[in-house]
Formats: sequence, C-alpha cells, structure tokens
Amino acid sequence: MTRFTTSTLSRRSMLSVMGLTGAAAALSACGAPGASTEGAVNNAYKQADLQIPQQYQGRTPVLFWSPWTAGPQDAITEMFRQFNESQTDIVAVTESQESYQVLNQKLTAALQARQVPDVVAFPELQWLQFYFSGVFAELDPYFTSDWSLDAYLDAYVGEGIAGGKTYVVPFARSNPLFYFNRELFARAGLPEEGPKTWDDLAEYGPELAKITVSGKPLQTMAFGATDNWFGQAGVWAFGGSFSKDYEITVDEAPAVEWLEWQRSFIHEQKLGYMAKAAMTDYTTGLVAACHGSTASLRGAMQAAKFDIGVAFMLGKKSERTQVPTGGSGLSIIKAESKDRQDAAAELFKFLAKPEIAAYWHASTGYVPITKAAHDTSIVKDLVKEDPNFGVALDQLPNAKTADRITWFQAATDQISGAMARVYGDNVPAAEALTGIRPRLEEIMADNREDLERVVTS
Repeated sequence: MTRFTTSTLSRRSMLSVMGLTGAAAALSACGAPGASTEGAVNNAYKQADLQIPQQYQGRTPVLFWSPWTAGPQDAITEMFRQFNESQTDIVAVTESQESYQVLNQKLTAALQARQVPDVVAFPELQWLQFYFSGVFAELDPYFTSDWSLDAYLDAYVGEGIAGGKTYVVPFARSNPLFYFNRELFARAGLPEEGPKTWDDLAEYGPELAKITVSGKPLQTMAFGATDNWFGQAGVWAFGGSFSKDYEITVDEAPAVEWLEWQRSFIHEQKLGYMAKAAMTDYTTGLVAACHGSTASLRGAMQAAKFDIGVAFMLGKKSERTQVPTGGSGLSIIKAESKDRQDAAAELFKFLAKPEIAAYWHASTGYVPITKAAHDTSIVKDLVKEDPNFGVALDQLPNAKTADRITWFQAATDQISGAMARVYGDNVPAAEALTGIRPRLEEIMADNREDLERVVTS
C-alpha cells in the first residue's frame, strides 16, 4: 500500500517544516484541536489559481490535487465532467500529482507559499500530520439530511474524525486481497476458490511446484519489500499485533510466529520469494499468487492474460481474518475563499451519490464507499459479471483500522524493513522484530501527546 514519506506525523515537526514557528506554533500547541488555533494558522492561505475551461467561466472553481494517474485519474476526470454538467455554479478541476508522496511534498510547499488547492486526498490516518497544523476545514457544518457520515460504510467513517469533528470523508477506500492464478490452481488440481488459511497455501505449494515456468518449478507466492499493510492482516491472523493502544507489541510471541512462518515458507520450504514487483510477477504468470489491494483488481484484470482469482486474506487461527482498511478520503483545505470551500463540499456531496460511488468502484476496484451504492444496478451487475468484485465486497465486514503505530510512515518503514530482512535475507523473525521495537517505541512516544488529543477509542 502506497504511503507518503515523512519522518513522523507530529504537529511540531510539520509546523517547523511550514515555517509556522513562534507565536503561531505556540498558539497551535495550546487548546483543543479544531478550536480557534486553526484560524491563527490558516488565515494567510489563499487558494491557488487555475485554468478554467472557457465554457465554465464565471463559476466558482474547485481545484483537486489528485494522487492518481492512469485509470483512476481518468475516472476522476469523468466524474468531474459529470459534476460540472450537473449544475451551473461550480467548476471542478483535477490535477494529477502522480502519487501520495508527491502530493505530500507539493502540499507542504504550497502551505509554505500560502497558495493551496481546495481539495486533497491522503491515505488512511496520515492526514493527521496536516490536521495538527490546522490545515483542514471542518466538514460537519456542511452535513444535511441528504449527505452526512451516515451515507458511508461504517468501517471507514471514524478515520476521518479528530477531536470529535469531521475533516475527511471516505472516498478511495480499499482492503488487501489474496490474488491467485485460477488457471494454474486448476491445472494443479487445487480448489478453484483458492486457499482459506496460510496452512492451506503451504499444502498447495508442492502441487503448484509440479508446474514449470521458464524451465523452473512454479513458485507459490511472491512477497514485496514494502508489505507492511498486508503484514497487518497476517499478524492479526496469527493472533498478534504491531501495537495495542500505545504499547508496542511487534516482537511478542504471536507476531514472531507470524513472520517466522513466512520465513520458513520462503527459505526452508522454498515456496516463495521477495520480488521487486510482486503484482507484476503475478500478472505476467511468473508466480501463482501475491497480495494486492481491492483497488488493484481492475488493473490486474487488464494486465493479466489468465483467469484472475481473488480470495479473502488468509487466516491462521480462524479461516476469516480481519483486514486493515486502506485507501484515502477527501479533505478541504481551509483558506481565504469561503465560497470555494462551500463549492468543494458540494463536490463531495455529488461524489457520494450512489451511481457516482458505484461508477468509481467499477472503474477502479476501490470499494463502493456509500451504503446506497451497493444497491445500484452498476454494482450488482458487476458482481454478476465478475464474482471477483463480490469477494472484495464480502470481505468488507472484516475490515478495521490498522494498529495505531502503523499510522506513522516512519513506523511502517521500520516494519517493512524487518519483513524484507526476513523475506530477502533469511533473518530470524525474532531478531528482525526485536531490532525495530526501540525505534517504534520512540515514534509512539514522540507522537503520543498529539494522538491523545484526538483518539477517542
């Protein structure tokens, strides 16, 4: 799962980067988040200028800095076209920033320059680093009987709330999935629905290895060097966690058992390996299985020349494991033009319409984020046409917010690094996980005060 690169999410470090030290920093360090300190930080911001198409001149503009390219960006462009044609007062424009990492960097620079976009999208809880600096407009005043948090899937709503107020609405949300080559599984005489547990996968490996690819036995599973998101589901499946509340648990027995199981699978049973690009190896037929996002489904189907299969993330203690929520939501930057903020809220309301949310799902693989979208003919017909989309929807009840320590990029880098040492270098799991515990404790301690201000459960 792509995350942007920053050392921590602390309010203090972001204020320093933005040059908001001295009086502004002192104000921001006092009082409850979302209070009057936000005005002190944001009064100097102006919305960035943008090129408005001739046919929309005179309308209130909304500029969305998108982290997507290719198919998702094409879908955003089409949805914005429909929004622009649906009314006569607002024009929404999207500019691709290529990735979450680039968007993070450009927004930080824009905040320093005091010229900002109207709308941004950041993954999971990592929007909090900007929240602590008072960047976002509160969304609750815009909610009505027609559009509120009640419209969205419950598992994703809480991740946009801080200090009892809403700053993010769900949009491009996802879960991890287990991807497998249905044709190769059938050739090996294996169940067409794929494995349910890690032990199932280990049993299937020797049968898959009887198939040769480029003159070599087919390997069962490709892992990646940045698999922390998938690892969250894995460690839960073994009964462990990366953290519990503010306590680091990454090297406790269940977590060690999880990663040691995978070390054995790769290095002793010779059934897996660490790939440079696991999904690419999978879609080109070099390996039988890999992990991927629900949002990867449409792209994988287009890339592969075989029958793609997807299944729930693999269990261990039980056949149904919990999975971490993923993807991103939408936020409004609090700046000088109240009209543009109001217009952005109207855009959010439009994107939550059942048919629009369903179109986004069908075009990308991101989950249909509103409850009503699931009842549309678009979603129902899609599942009927391709049951893989139904698997992703059926797994949604298993989704929950990832362990608190993974809200920080510095921490996920550490976890991914430990996993990569095990996958690539055959380092014992206990050694790899014990080695990162001090750094994870330091990250949690550095950010605990900020988190305690906003975390309610």
